Amino acid sequence: MNSDDLPLSRALADRAAELRTRPHVLDEARADAATRVLLVADAQVLTGSDGALSLLTVADAVASRAHATSPPDDEAWLLLGRHEATTYLALRVPAGHPVPRRGEAADVLVHRAAGATAPEDDADGWTPLRQIGGDLSALDAGLATTAVALDAWHTRHPRCPRCGAATEVVQAGWVRRCVADGSEHYPRTDAAVIMAVVDESDRLLLGRAAAWAERRFSTLAGFVEPGESLEHAVRREVLEEASIVVGDVEYRGSQPWPFPASLMVGFVAHATSTDVQADGDELVDARWFTRDELAAAVRAGQVIPPGRSSIARALVDDWFGGPLPQSSGPSATWR
Repeated sequence: MNSDDLPLSRALADRAAELRTRPHVLDEARADAATRVLLVADAQVLTGSDGALSLLTVADAVASRAHATSPPDDEAWLLLGRHEATTYLALRVPAGHPVPRRGEAADVLVHRAAGATAPEDDADGWTPLRQIGGDLSALDAGLATTAVALDAWHTRHPRCPRCGAATEVVQAGWVRRCVADGSEHYPRTDAAVIMAVVDESDRLLLGRAAAWAERRFSTLAGFVEPGESLEHAVRREVLEEASIVVGDVEYRGSQPWPFPASLMVGFVAHATSTDVQADGDELVDARWFTRDELAAAVRAGQVIPPGRSSIARALVDDWFGGPLPQSSGPSATWR
């Protein structure tokens, strides 16, 4: 398993960090006719009927918010990076805000609310990143993942953690500065471990979280606690959630998961015990699967595996030896 091939780990754009502190960098980017803009709102991005990102001109992006109470200011714009002489920006759109829908004429903008069902035409519409991450190009995946991550951070951190005063957005969307004490605050990433737990017979342990639908199973995962190594977090989480003791732990790869701010660090964990007992809190079910058992359960729709955008699916496919079979049962996918 190659981390660079994981859906949300792929990226082609240069983040152009050296440009963020340059005065008027956003003005310069918006004045460039070649600049393209991605609309982002609440972990969703604007896509076209072909499933690719809908990257707008600056004029179209601004026009998409023309009906709002005020046009977007600098705090709504994010510098995502550059690729092949094109600068890419994101424009943050409040959740529930109408977004552009393209009709037959590319310059006609009709608005519909975020979250509405996509029409059966060539219209643009909101699509959750976790739903389409595995289908995007490497360039689009990197842009969308960065945009969603930054948007989530800005939404959740409007105030200074030191004094509680308001903060202002600076450095092209990559820093929030306290208006009272001048302290600067940067986007944070929460480390989480995710593991394919295998026993001596090479069976795979999958679990179902309490909040999930009945047939939905995935690899075990959990956040790294303060003062804890990644390997210790793997062993602790598996023991806490499934009462399984883990010995050796092997790193397999990592992937950002901006829902809202996780970095998923993937491992294979070798179990030294096999008596599974779900804790009833984090997990309500946990089972061992052979390859044949998992393939049969997926085909029958008895198990819904992780979505293709996730590192969980990559870990399962890696253990399985290739892509899982398609399901013939109802509701065969979740993202």
